[in-house]
Amino acid sequence: MPRRSHHIDQVVGLRIAARRSALGWSQSALARALGVSFQQVQKYEAGANRISASRLHQAAAAMGCSVADFFPARPDAEGSEPLVHPVMASAEGRNLAEAFVRICDAEARRALTRVAQAMAGA
Repeated sequence: MPRRSHHIDQVVGLRIAARRSALGWSQSALARALGVSFQQVQKYEAGANRISASRLHQAAAAMGCSVADFFPARPDAEGSEPLVHPVMASAEGRNLAEAFVRICDAEARRALTRVAQAMAGA
């Protein structure tokens, strides 16, 4: 029976991707820091491959954060918040969030929010 990744593997991968993106790093840059291929980083971030404890420690050190930052505080708490905010679950969402916070003009941010809400049918 083939091994399947656990939902926590996917959460850890998404949080690695979010941290990498926040630093402005490419998957190739993280791969170089970890001594793996960028394809392997893609698999970690998608949760397709589990990341070992030692590699996770190495990633946290390279990206200047704690290993704990990659894990939810209470992974199985009933009624708790989602493990990863839906916006952070895709590269497009992460890119949008990162660009949004860089918009200095408050009116421009409000206008963009109205456009997004209109497009979403809100």
